[in-house]
Amino acid sequence: MKLKALTKTLILTFAVFAAMQLHAETDGFDRLVPQDNLPKYGKDSVSCVTNISLYREFMKQWKASDYNSPVIKEIIGPWRWVFFNCPQASENTYVDGVKIMQYRIENEKNPQIQAKLIDTLMMVYDQRITFFPNHYKTGKSQEGAILGRKGVDLSTYDQERYEDAYNILKRSMELDGEDTDGTVLIYYFRSVIKMARKAKLDSSMIVDAYDQVIDILDHNINKLTKAGDTKWVENYKNFKGNIDATFEPFAQCSDLIRIYSVKMEKNSNDTDLLKKITSLLDRRNCQDDPLYLKASQQLHKLEPSPESAYNIGRLLVKDEKYNQAIPYFEEATKSEDVDKAQGAYKLLAETLRAMRNYPRAKQMALKALELKPEDGRPYIIIGDLYAASAKDCGNNEFTSRVAYWAAVDKYMQAKRVDDSQTEIANRLIATYSAYFPTKESIFFNGYEEGNPYTIECWFKEETIVRAAK
Repeated sequence: MKLKALTKTLILTFAVFAAMQLHAETDGFDRLVPQDNLPKYGKDSVSCVTNISLYREFMKQWKASDYNSPVIKEIIGPWRWVFFNCPQASENTYVDGVKIMQYRIENEKNPQIQAKLIDTLMMVYDQRITFFPNHYKTGKSQEGAILGRKGVDLSTYDQERYEDAYNILKRSMELDGEDTDGTVLIYYFRSVIKMARKAKLDSSMIVDAYDQVIDILDHNINKLTKAGDTKWVENYKNFKGNIDATFEPFAQCSDLIRIYSVKMEKNSNDTDLLKKITSLLDRRNCQDDPLYLKASQQLHKLEPSPESAYNIGRLLVKDEKYNQAIPYFEEATKSEDVDKAQGAYKLLAETLRAMRNYPRAKQMALKALELKPEDGRPYIIIGDLYAASAKDCGNNEFTSRVAYWAAVDKYMQAKRVDDSQTEIANRLIATYSAYFPTKESIFFNGYEEGNPYTIECWFKEETIVRAAK
């Protein structure tokens, strides 16, 4: 046992000495070129395994010290030997290499040496892509993810190379798409802003990039929410908050309108552009500008759907363009989604009420009830129609108030079927009960409280005689 221990010590001592010699001989990476045509463990497999074992042992000690131990000096020599002489031996060479180079860059005071170390870090990422292009577990390409880390590090350590960083991060996003890491998205967006400020990109690219990264973040937030991964949902929300804060100076509606008005003028049939305009203006609460309605209508013309019809109808109602809104709401009622179709019927009813087309408004409210009998809102709408036409349904003090009975009946019915309508129903009941005929009026017209009464106007309803309270 003592002989074995002595032998192991001698081997380790020799390896350390060899590594120190190598460190002295190969201090600059710029003087060496890695050999990429070697077998897995290089030409000298024994030395390869020895140097891997040696630097990995020191690496463990360095990690255990929270990367503060001077043992880092012992790691560099054998790690460097592995990097150049058996680059295919282990992917850990590159994982560890990034950590080693980051440490050296952050602790180097000489700018010239630091610049060379940054180049070396970039080489580590590139060589990992060359020899380990696929993930060891999934077998899928990891080039996009590695490029993302490379771009983040270049942005961090050499801000003058912003254009290189932009191109690296852009390529990372092209490869990874919706799987792009949140940190990469943040640095990519920042690189776009810097490129625009340096006049290397048009300022409209800032808005385009924002739209692109937010879509990816929203996709991941939705996916993680469905998976129940609350920790990563929170992380991605933080990524989104970071990007929103960075975008804020460029998010003024006037800027967005100025940029996208020109684009739409030139490409009015580009559905992707129209979707981007409506999505971005909606996200930034710029729906009041005419461009939003114009883009929505053009998109609906090219790709009609009940959903887009519904949104356009709402915009037109907001501008009190009721006649123009009606056809859109009618189209929206054809949605296969019951909730959306029913919502369209309700908005159609309310729009027709605003136009004082009470009979047709009631028809639309009843259609909404057919789709969802448990929804109390259509009853509220019908009650409002009755109340609005009360004076037109009579010719004296008594008959011009009886429609309020029917209105209150509908409000009562609304809260019976739908608890969510109770508050508004109670408020309307209190308001319109005060407009009931007086006791004197009821008496002089030959009725008593509690008598049945038939209202005949543009509607016909059976109700009960009640006095104002």
